[in-house]
Amino acid sequence: MKDFKPKGHLAMLGANITWGMMAPIAKITMASGVISPLLMTNFRIVGAMILFWIASMFTPKEYVPLGDRLRLAGAGMLGIVCNQGSYIFGIGFTSPGEASIITTTMPLWVMLLAAMILKEPITWKKAGGIALGASGALLLVLGSSASAMKGDNPMLGDMLVLTAQLSYALYLTFYKNFIKKYSVFTLMKWMFTYAAIVAIIVSGREWFSTDWGLMSAKEITGVAYVVIVATFLAYILTMIGQKNLRPTLVGMYNYVQPIIASIIGVSLGLDRFTPAKVFAVALIFSGVYLVTISKAAKHPAVAAERKDLESAK
Repeated sequence: MKDFKPKGHLAMLGANITWGMMAPIAKITMASGVISPLLMTNFRIVGAMILFWIASMFTPKEYVPLGDRLRLAGAGMLGIVCNQGSYIFGIGFTSPGEASIITTTMPLWVMLLAAMILKEPITWKKAGGIALGASGALLLVLGSSASAMKGDNPMLGDMLVLTAQLSYALYLTFYKNFIKKYSVFTLMKWMFTYAAIVAIIVSGREWFSTDWGLMSAKEITGVAYVVIVATFLAYILTMIGQKNLRPTLVGMYNYVQPIIASIIGVSLGLDRFTPAKVFAVALIFSGVYLVTISKAAKHPAVAAERKDLESAK
């Protein structure tokens, strides 16, 4: 446990709590039809971009060369456009319960991609931890009451949510080392800027066709939560976690989302805690613990890189 980093764990816990609440909130916000999935995605990306640029004015300025800006554009496409766009569209077509089930696959994709790209070995503890976490998450979701919020096209919605998980797993893997070069606000303002350009181009027509006069306090509150809490704050926390934890461990915190969804169901009187749910939560955190204590095997390329870094110090 010498590599245990509380800051990274707390950051990922906080981020996934906000995301666990986002699925039902976004679904309720879009239920009236005033805010479409495309418009919600635009609000999320453009709103967060504005907030990150404002926040960056109060932090030390960092020069980002053109080559790194291009890499940040790629990160923005994977980690924001594909991830957020696919997820918001997905929960617009499917139910929050089914979306929660599919999010449990993300740590598996991260583990496989990290093994292929970063040469991060798949240890028994790591694989066992992911299996435990997935079992607990599925037990929570499948044991909950049937959702009253159904989807119009569940198959399409499920595929879009799966695409969101795959794109975020690729982002975590490809950009693990790169993000350590810059501060959180420098990274986020550029990633969201490139993502916002694409989002506005794709959905410019949607802004003019929406009847803004029909927006109620419920829609405004829902959009505010998605933009400020589930995007701006959550991405700051995620970046802190990504800078301190291995990609596989970052992905493991996805299993917190079904716990939050279950708590929301209980608080609204739509669900109740049972011994099975308590057992499921114990499985999830046992899985996170196993992945935390798993040791990365000494791969030649990784060992050489660490040796170079140590000699540079």
